[in-house]
Amino acid sequence: MLTDFYISFSAVCFTLLGLWLVVVQTRHAEWRGSSLHRRRAYAVAMHFSLPGLMSLLALINPHSTVLWRVSFAIAAIGGAVVLIAVRAPAQGRLGLSAYTFAIALYAVIGLLAIAPGIVSGLGLAAAPVRVEAVLLTILVFAGVNVAWLLLFEAAPPADREPPRRKASIARNPGGRAGHHPDSAASPGSS
Repeated sequence: MLTDFYISFSAVCFTLLGLWLVVVQTRHAEWRGSSLHRRRAYAVAMHFSLPGLMSLLALINPHSTVLWRVSFAIAAIGGAVVLIAVRAPAQGRLGLSAYTFAIALYAVIGLLAIAPGIVSGLGLAAAPVRVEAVLLTILVFAGVNVAWLLLFEAAPPADREPPRRKASIARNPGGRAGHHPDSAASPGSS
């Protein structure tokens, strides 16, 4: 098992996730009015959180191939399904290509976890877990690039009106029933 790799890789993934959350926080005012940008931000977070999660799960018992296979299969297939459901590729051909590539990578990672014999069937001398490590690295690299594209993409202006105050509050800004702030006497004081 690639214990040292997964220790470092999980830390890198969660650090990138933390940095991405800072970006989301700084762009929140622009993106909150755009469901497409919120979905894109979520998709980028998946690029960092799922590989990090898979790495941590691989470290629970580095000698258990069953744990590695089951956890990678579930997380990778889940990642592909979520990205398909989110339907939020970054803008342009490059964004669409990276998005489609990420879905394909998740599918291949899940497939290799379910059927690791595919690696030797392809004539590769590497262990399936090493191939998965390479694919996860490429997936995170794709996520960094999609994050970069999204970071500099202009969000459309929000087409929402500012919230309107209720008529009763607008007429009675003090908030107390039966009392208007311009009146000299409070209710019940005569």
